[in-house]
Amino acid sequence: MGIFKPSSRDDAFFQLFADSARQSVLAADLLTQMLAADAAEREVLLPRLKDIEHEADEATHAIIRKVNSSFVTPFDHGDIVELAASLDDCTDSIESVGQMVVLYRMNGLMPDITAQMEVIVRMAQLTADAMPRLATMKELPEYWVEINRLENEGDVIYRTLLRDLFSGAVTDPIEVIKHKDIIERLEQAADCFESVAHRVESIVIKES
Repeated sequence: MGIFKPSSRDDAFFQLFADSARQSVLAADLLTQMLAADAAEREVLLPRLKDIEHEADEATHAIIRKVNSSFVTPFDHGDIVELAASLDDCTDSIESVGQMVVLYRMNGLMPDITAQMEVIVRMAQLTADAMPRLATMKELPEYWVEINRLENEGDVIYRTLLRDLFSGAVTDPIEVIKHKDIIERLEQAADCFESVAHRVESIVIKES
């Protein structure tokens, strides 16, 4: 059942969505630093990445508490909860990359990892920019179209990385496994941002 939009609407939900999305921007920026750092510096940076992930969890809990305490919401309760969870997944997926890079004690990373990370940073920024626009439901198609384009770009980079990896760019079998895991986790992060865009598109269609 659609929920009517009151004339004097509580805009707190849109602020909470923006807060959640900003955590993924912070996480992506910090992961970019970690991937460029040496093993010792990564260990120093990891606690901050964990803090960002915890802050993202708190933002998600705040949205759910707000849903449970609100009689009138800007759109369907279930859609709000699912969007909140999808936003949280983005930060979780980025944090998992940082965790594994430190755990694996990796030294050099494949050069195209930088390109893969740049796609994720851009997706995070676009997502954070889009969240406040849910208040008016305007200028959102451009957001999900660009997210889809970036996800396709990320897929090309992902396949190139795997091709290079299995063509001998890394020779030690254990190192191959480590690199493959990092590459796949970054691909999963990009997929998470695409899932958020799909949720937003679905909400806009439902509410229009």
